Amino acid sequence: MRRLPQLARLGLASALLLVLTTGNTEPQGEVPAGMGARANVDRPKPTFMLYERDKRVHGLKPFQDFVDQAPAGSVLKPPPGSYSGPVTIDKPLTIDGGGQVTIDSGDRGTVMVLDASNATIRGIHLTGSGDSHDSNNRIRSKDRELGVRGDGLRLWYSNDNLIEGNEVVDSRDMVAWYSHRNVYRNNLGKRSRYSIHFMFANDNIVEGNAFYDNAVGVYFMYTVGGVVRHNIISHATGATGMAIGFKESSGTVIENNELIYCGIGIGSDLSPFEPDSTIEIRANRFAYNGVGILFNSETGGNNMVDNVFEGNLTQVAYGGHGDNNNSPKNVWRGNYWDDYQGFDRDGDGVGDKTHELYAYADQIWMELPIARFFRSSPVMELLDFLERLAPFSSPDLILRDEKPRFVKPERTARS
Repeated sequence: MRRLPQLARLGLASALLLVLTTGNTEPQGEVPAGMGARANVDRPKPTFMLYERDKRVHGLKPFQDFVDQAPAGSVLKPPPGSYSGPVTIDKPLTIDGGGQVTIDSGDRGTVMVLDASNATIRGIHLTGSGDSHDSNNRIRSKDRELGVRGDGLRLWYSNDNLIEGNEVVDSRDMVAWYSHRNVYRNNLGKRSRYSIHFMFANDNIVEGNAFYDNAVGVYFMYTVGGVVRHNIISHATGATGMAIGFKESSGTVIENNELIYCGIGIGSDLSPFEPDSTIEIRANRFAYNGVGILFNSETGGNNMVDNVFEGNLTQVAYGGHGDNNNSPKNVWRGNYWDDYQGFDRDGDGVGDKTHELYAYADQIWMELPIARFFRSSPVMELLDFLERLAPFSSPDLILRDEKPRFVKPERTARS
């Protein structure tokens, strides 16, 4: 009991010694919560003279001239053609290239930097970035390993933007950190890591997008609010494959999406996080995933209503024990389950008995991640059959849906 004060005093003495030997500590500004002492340090972007760039851009008109001359809040429609970068947008502006404008940075540095809120960029081809693996606003990254590619799009303290009609292919991530009320609409993302990664970013809307073959579709980390609707997220596979993920987030609506052929449809960790908040998951299709929904904790506050669960290896799972007192904290109502074992004698479209899902032998891989390799193997299937036939212990209740749909509803989401 007396070791903790001693360790604390030792740590304090070490810190003071470090300060004395180095002279002083690095000055720190105001730091965003949760980001550590160096969160507000933004390394300056390198600049390159024209002669250092590829000769193909030497005779091109700088696109920066158009931006500098355009009044704040105006719509800029440059003539079709190729222009030289880089370009920095530091005021509210709508730039419409009509699909006929190219900005080329001559293979050095960053092509475009968006340092403003309420800006719209559409119909422009960005090309010729440098070899920096830190931040590149590019539609397609260079042929590098996934972790060292440039980000397709990065928003940092940038609010109220519309990101619409873009293709982000073979990139690393689309990132929105400390960026609120942005709209991602009708974009295509393929073969990247995170289709969109939100962190400390509130009330963002993701609608009408198609994300294929990415490691993660949409991930909410330390966020409040937000809507994900009318999207298709497919083939998020691999060890971390996940269509939609939550980490200590609250107040999000997940509605009318197609989450198919993914390792995990929705993965949730300590979410919702804020007291008395909820996460609404409704009218989505979870189909042919390894796990439809995986909760790493049973915090309650998740409302699953009118969803379709079909063809998943495991419909719903928990990272630990379920609720042994048969009172799960999450709400399940009116969902369609392709493994429902009941009838609809009165023809009202609702099953006559409650749909209950229990964990039998599959509790082994839920509690021991190393055992997930054997999930759906013949030996696990045999153990599961024997457990259901003559259980050696009381199985854990995963969920109870008192009004399961008997007939699969017609889909209105993209498919």
